Order: sequence, then structure tokens, then C-alpha cells
Amino acid sequence: MSSVDAWKLIEKVANYLKDNKVIEPPPWAMFVKTGVHKERPPQNPDWWYIRAASIMRKLYLKGPLGVSRLRTFYGGKHRLGHHPPKFAKGGGSVIRKIIQQLEAAGLMEKADRKGRRLTSKGRELLEEAAKAIIKTEARKT
Repeated sequence: MSSVDAWKLIEKVANYLKDNKVIEPPPWAMFVKTGVHKERPPQNPDWWYIRAASIMRKLYLKGPLGVSRLRTFYGGKHRLGHHPPKFAKGGGSVIRKIIQQLEAAGLMEKADRKGRRLTSKGRELLEEAAKAIIKTEARKT
């Protein structure tokens, strides 16, 4: 899976999550910022599915992770006016809700006091998407 382009994999898994209605963004998702370091909400209407697919990929590669660690991955530069910018973690509510939805769908499970990890079903989903991408890449060349 590491040989596949990350963005293509995330896009493919996000489309799967959206088309099969595995997860559903809450009503407030279109108005919320993803962290204190952002000025505006995401402009892409499918950002919820993209973030969920990205979280799944992170768990596959770095596996078991908690919300705090994921907040660090999705953080960024917080600009403080005249003061020098500092790093700020991403919003935890978005990550928490996505994790809860993926757990309810059976794609993720709790690891004993270590955070969350992908289930075999979640791992399978990512590996199948990676195989499909590799096949389409092979056909192009």
C-alpha cells in the first residue's frame, strides 16, 4: 500500500465511503472549521469523507493512534497577529465523530489503552483500493 500515491488512495476510499453511505457528515459539518489555525471552513463539500479516508490511511500506516495524536497530524500554523506564528493542533471534535462513525461501521476498533486501530474489514478496504489503483496505473503504461 505504501507504493500507491496517497492522494489517489484517499480519494478512492472517500468515494467508497460516500457512495455506500458508510458514514454520514453531521448537519454542522458544512459550517465548522477544522482547527483554530484555520480561518474558514473547508470549501470541498466532500471534505468529511476525505478526512475519514485520511484517518483510515494514517491508522493503517502508523497504527494504533488516539485522538490527541491525530489532532497533531491535522494541525497547522496558527497566526497570532503581530506575534510569531505557533503550531496549533487540529480540532478534536471532527476527528472524534469520524472515529465514532467508523467504529459503528466496523472499520475501526479500540486498542487496549493505545487508541484506535483498523479492523480486518477496514484494512481490507484500503488494500483493495490500493490494488485497484495499481491495476489502473499498470493499464495506463
